[in-house]
Amino acid sequence: MPQLGETVAEGKITVWFKAVGDAIKPGDNLFEIETDKVSMEVPSTSAGVLAEIRVPAGEVAPVGAVVATIADAGAGVSPKAAATAAMTASAPPPKAPAQRAPAASSIVATPAPRRPVALEPFREVRTPEQNYGTARLAGGTIVTPLARRLASEAGIDLNRVTASGPHGRIVASDIETAVAGGAGRTAAPARTALAPGASADRVKANYAPGSYEEIPLDSMRRTIAVRLIEAKQTIPHFYLTADVTIERLGQVREELNAVAPKSADGNPTFKLSINDFVIKALALALQRVPAANAVWAEDRILRFRHSDVGVAVAIEGGLITPVVREAEAKSVIAISTEMRDLAERARARRLKPQEFQGGSTAVSNLGMYGVREFAAIINPPQATILAVGAGQRRPIETKDGIAFASQMSVTLSCDHRVVDGALGAELLAAFRDYIEHPVGLMI
Repeated sequence: MPQLGETVAEGKITVWFKAVGDAIKPGDNLFEIETDKVSMEVPSTSAGVLAEIRVPAGEVAPVGAVVATIADAGAGVSPKAAATAAMTASAPPPKAPAQRAPAASSIVATPAPRRPVALEPFREVRTPEQNYGTARLAGGTIVTPLARRLASEAGIDLNRVTASGPHGRIVASDIETAVAGGAGRTAAPARTALAPGASADRVKANYAPGSYEEIPLDSMRRTIAVRLIEAKQTIPHFYLTADVTIERLGQVREELNAVAPKSADGNPTFKLSINDFVIKALALALQRVPAANAVWAEDRILRFRHSDVGVAVAIEGGLITPVVREAEAKSVIAISTEMRDLAERARARRLKPQEFQGGSTAVSNLGMYGVREFAAIINPPQATILAVGAGQRRPIETKDGIAFASQMSVTLSCDHRVVDGALGAELLAAFRDYIEHPVGLMI
């Protein structure tokens, strides 16, 4: 199971493209995996014959676990491995995380006909500690490194967490469940850890049976819950709001869209949105105020040379934030084209980890939903996020009296550990200047 990001500890195999006994060559897609953020196909890096499938479709495996073995061509396939593969390769995925079946020890222990060729970046499984880079609690329970880190950050006592991972491991989802249920916090040692579902039962007791539908949490929603709790509890947020006039920006946008070249099918090759200009303006503002182009790194601040701007994209079951790299150096048209591609692949869960990890800031735009103003939660380790509201005709005071102009309200959420009030105000002022004088975005 390959590593798909620093915070991804496991993945679910959704489908096998090859069966036991099939010939494999480098580049052939072996299986598809799904994490809380993406779905992607995993190709083989070795040639030979698929000798054994250890993790069937629908099951979850930790990063680094051996999910299959490839033997030299002509080595043959054991009858037991072939029977196991025929029975499990097409198994339907579980309906909810609670229905995950642990990997059968008999399958893991089945030897390949010959010593398997390792699938890079896979490694052969030997002991639980060697398999997953884990540690054991005093009672012998295995804990993954990510689970330990999440438990430490959330103040969770690992000895009071119920393990649900393969081989009785405590995995990240167990910590997320404990955080969501309020169980196992070290701040309240006298509190008895709740059994799985007990917290939900307390909530359900307030409502009549049959008056609601229960929606099991998937890995994405659990991850979002944990990260938002972490962000609000550990980041000292403060908020700066400004009204930005977009009269001239709207005119420039209309003119550019009007002269867009047509493709072979007669459609325009680009269609700029207000959000495309917002991304560019924020990227340039970070270059003008470089001290704000930074993130919190626990014992230091990382300040960046380029403006990598994340953009929140709503997808089924949650959201994801693909990143436009070096946005300050790209034209608005290039940003628009790139964002259209990133958003389409985000909704299909086809983004690569490097396309949504990192970034020094982010944009969250709810203006298309008619939202006038809101404050977004910072996505750690970033130190800022810009919330963009809807453009509206509003009365404003001029030297000749009251007039109407198109304006939108934007709110900059800041991490006070990195961005002080004056610095945040300077960044917001630079952003407003670029939006209200859009010629600067074209240079």
